[in-house]
Amino acid sequence: MKLLIRPAPEVAIKSKPVRRQQMRHLRQNIRKLLARLDPEIRVEGGWDRVDVDVPDDRSLSGPVIEALLRIPGISTIQEIGAFPLVSLEDVAEKAVAAFSERLNGKTFAVRARRHGEHSFRSIDLERTVGAALMQASRARGVDLKSPEVEVRIEVHGDQFHIAHRRHRGLGGYPLGSVENVLTLISGGYDSSVAAYLMMRRGLRNHFLFFNLGGTAHEVGVRQVVHYLWDRYGASHSAKFISVPFEGVVAEIMRSVNHRHWGVVLKRQMLMAAAEIARKNNAVGLVTGDAVAQVSSQTLSNLNVVDRASDEVVLRPLVSMDKESIIRIAREIGTETFARNMPEYCGVISQKPATRAKLHRVEEDEARMDAAVLVNAIEAREETPVNRLLETAVTPEEVELVQTPSVDDVIIDVRHPYEGEQSPLMLTNNEILQIPFYELNQQIPGLPANRQYLLYCDRGTVSRMHAGHLKAEGHENVKVYAPAV
Repeated sequence: MKLLIRPAPEVAIKSKPVRRQQMRHLRQNIRKLLARLDPEIRVEGGWDRVDVDVPDDRSLSGPVIEALLRIPGISTIQEIGAFPLVSLEDVAEKAVAAFSERLNGKTFAVRARRHGEHSFRSIDLERTVGAALMQASRARGVDLKSPEVEVRIEVHGDQFHIAHRRHRGLGGYPLGSVENVLTLISGGYDSSVAAYLMMRRGLRNHFLFFNLGGTAHEVGVRQVVHYLWDRYGASHSAKFISVPFEGVVAEIMRSVNHRHWGVVLKRQMLMAAAEIARKNNAVGLVTGDAVAQVSSQTLSNLNVVDRASDEVVLRPLVSMDKESIIRIAREIGTETFARNMPEYCGVISQKPATRAKLHRVEEDEARMDAAVLVNAIEAREETPVNRLLETAVTPEEVELVQTPSVDDVIIDVRHPYEGEQSPLMLTNNEILQIPFYELNQQIPGLPANRQYLLYCDRGTVSRMHAGHLKAEGHENVKVYAPAV
């Protein structure tokens, strides 16, 4: 089987040096990924095309095309039949075998090109093949201007090629032909779609995860990052960088006006991301922000957030609505991950500022202990993405308790504001108020001979923290999940 691959149209308008470099990247990426299927697959190419030759004795047509459909920088993939040139009648016979059934009820045109010296003209070939197709099929007729089906034939010396099925590729630029970026990823719809769009644009991604919710959240994010890389970016190595950010969240809640929590959290993330990007040769930061989707993403607040770093911040979703983002997630295969990802918001403000003032936010930040952010950056863990699933921490299963025993201690892990609005009322159990951001510090000081049940409104935060604590050896921690 032979395949003819054309680059995205944008590549054709580049200067000669840039076009040459991008075509070289495209060939290298295709060669590297197809070698995983069969090292005997040949990948060659020239100025405006890449030729793929799959050995005839391999049943690889499906897997090869599937792999090519996921490689950024490819505009079209054309299946080619290659034959020795015997006569015009033989070419017509091969064309009838390939196209007669596909022309039923449709208009068509034959497009022929020749390379080399031959005793016939291209138009002679087109007329011979066209006449044979009209006689052997139930085609509606010939339409040279706008046919429904094009029959493409290329003659190269003593061989000719017939173009069969045509597949639409991802488009964009070849991965690695543009600079490196650091993508902030949470595993939800927005950040995973943003990462995909950057890969499709030729940007090599490293993935930065700010861990706000313990082991369970990180495991889910590792899975979606590995999927994205393996499916769309495996031609290049990438890193997954996890930064423990619970301490930063706690410091924000202790030191910052609650109306600025969301904006300050984003700024702290951007400060950390800029430092980590510089250490990983990334020249830009990517986020999944969309204008006005949440309070921290108003234009005023995004402006305040961006002042935290000198790095360029790319927001590929900035003008998209949620429906469009979810549709892309479904198309690229990350929708299932996002739908099942624990929803975790690091801070929840009451009446959050939608038009934060930079000087006031900076005054709030000045009250924070700067060492907390420095320590979080230094404590980061970097893992090659191709090893993410090998090294992933298995989340601990935690037991859900609907009816606590009299001796069980209930720990309300909600933020104090939430507890004040809807207090947890139990008659027979001791209730402790320990916000989630203080659990790690206070749990070791509680009596070890008691059983503790973590509680929050939706059960998400309590499950994540219970799994995290159990993984650290606290076997007396479960989750209080009252029946609704």
